Amino acid sequence: MDTLDLARWQFAITTVYHFFFVPVTLSLVALVAGLQTAWYRTGKEKYLRLTKFYGKLFLINIAMGVVTGLVQEFQFGMNWSDYSRFVGDVFGAPLALEGLLAFFLESTFIGLWMFGWDRLPKAVHLACIWMVVLGTQLSAYFILAANSWMQNPVGFRYNAERGRAELTDIGAVLTNKVVLVTYPHTIFAAFMVGGAFVAGVAIWHLVRRPGADVGAFRTALRLGAVTVLIAGAGVALSGDQQGKVMTEVQPMKMAAAEALYESEQPASFSIFTVGTLDGSREVFSLKVPYLLSFLGTGDFNSEVKGINPLQESYEKLYGPGSYKPNIPLTYWTFRLMIGVGMASVAIAAWALWATRRGRAPDKWLALMALPLPLLPLVANCFGWIFTETGRQPWLVFGLLPTASGVSPGTTSAEVITSLAVFTLLYGVLAVVEVKLMFRSIRAGLPPDQPEPVEDEPGKPLSFAY
Repeated sequence: MDTLDLARWQFAITTVYHFFFVPVTLSLVALVAGLQTAWYRTGKEKYLRLTKFYGKLFLINIAMGVVTGLVQEFQFGMNWSDYSRFVGDVFGAPLALEGLLAFFLESTFIGLWMFGWDRLPKAVHLACIWMVVLGTQLSAYFILAANSWMQNPVGFRYNAERGRAELTDIGAVLTNKVVLVTYPHTIFAAFMVGGAFVAGVAIWHLVRRPGADVGAFRTALRLGAVTVLIAGAGVALSGDQQGKVMTEVQPMKMAAAEALYESEQPASFSIFTVGTLDGSREVFSLKVPYLLSFLGTGDFNSEVKGINPLQESYEKLYGPGSYKPNIPLTYWTFRLMIGVGMASVAIAAWALWATRRGRAPDKWLALMALPLPLLPLVANCFGWIFTETGRQPWLVFGLLPTASGVSPGTTSAEVITSLAVFTLLYGVLAVVEVKLMFRSIRAGLPPDQPEPVEDEPGKPLSFAY
């Protein structure tokens, strides 16, 4: 592989690995805040114990998320300097807002929440975790605003002399039609992960220790399962809106997602399609008539552009070259995103039904304790891969080809070396993360009434768990 392919592989690996932690952080902190609010309002001990239990898991996850997220910053300077130069003036504003406002909001109030147990008034301590929730949501929005600009560039002018995009309207960037539909879709998808994580851990405890903390873990199981169901509905509704915007601003991505080689009016939704090896036409397809027209435009009889006519129009607009993404990858990640996500919703519904009226989880539901949290996480990753690979061959759609963004002085040997180092480092971090998570999960809920600890003069603050 050449330097470009290696650089793309490295960025893909580090990004997807980092994204393992993002949806858990976004959702689990809100669920922990909800549990602490329930304790504050009711005084029930089970909510406090669940808050501290899942709060510790959240802290482990966010620590790993921060560590792996820092590597993303290095990627821009290491392998993608021309890309950084092109987008830097535009990305500077939303990423500065993310760092100066959202990240510092998160980090400050996480510290106060961690070490504020029994030191801050209950209401102030509760407000701290909700400020962390606000920080994570702002962080997600600003990052998605930057990414959405790559999908649909707005609020800029192109400086031909300097060869870069320059920001002219930060409001347009932050209200980009793509980010307005991408943000709710991403957040709902993240809550599917968090809800499934909470429910999966609870199922494991209810099966492994059927006599211990049954009431608390039944509450956690049902909270998690209901969260998955509500978030799943949100994903479907927001995904419908996202598909319509995608058809408008990135018609090639939609055509590739459906393996739609020729324009159709009305267009059918592909359930299963086999195409030629060169990606020029379909060989066999199983379709639902009219559905793609509705999903893409809201009209059952509208036309949806196909891959081949779009290729011809892009050649006239941008010059010779292939403007098709990897069609099998785009097609199947889109379907795996939907299929795996629906499977997690089905398991969550089953969990609610199987534990109704005080019933204990049966042996079949017990087998779902491990896959339940992983299914929506995998679906999230497939969705992220679809979003980024479906934009190819563009880094910034219609403006900057991927081949033009790689660092000109970077060699294949350098990328291979850094890729090997990152892979080894991430392997070690994965072992650490899994061990810490399983150790904390196995420990179970904290005691009902922990022994009071007297403060000593000069004694440093200690971790609350």
